Amino acid sequence: MKKIALYLVAAITTLSCSNAQVKEFSKETMQKELVLPDNNKVTFKDLLKKHKGKVTVIEIWASWCSDCVKAMPKVKEMQANHPTVDFVFISMDKAFDKWLAGIEKHELKGDHYWVTDGMKGEFGKSIDVDWIPRYIILDKNGKIITYRAIETDFESINATLKTLE
Repeated sequence: MKKIALYLVAAITTLSCSNAQVKEFSKETMQKELVLPDNNKVTFKDLLKKHKGKVTVIEIWASWCSDCVKAMPKVKEMQANHPTVDFVFISMDKAFDKWLAGIEKHELKGDHYWVTDGMKGEFGKSIDVDWIPRYIILDKNGKIITYRAIETDFESINATLKTLE
């Protein structure tokens, strides 16, 4: 019986640690390059530096993603309700032209970046992308406040933003 209890405690501890909130991006993630709409490249580290001093919402999305498209009105509402927050859109689109067309079609306001190898590529793996849209919230110092939020978490995202502004 004691062995079963110990295994149960170990299993619960392992599961709770694996779901722990990530507090910083890995060195590998920081070095990953993303593409800008003008086809230049920037490292994730430099992207984050650009937004230091501002609360920032990072949305991982793709123009082909129906859940992403359905969430767009909520994202725009969030932008209107939090005008001092920076919004960064990182696309997992499969093609550069599809990505640019998606930005235009959905009239997305904010900074835009494209990951060339998609959700299952190096960058996606480095930030644990398992679903899109996915939202990451950073405080003014660039510290991760929320690492994994999805489109059903808008109430929680808005509440978090109110505490950070």
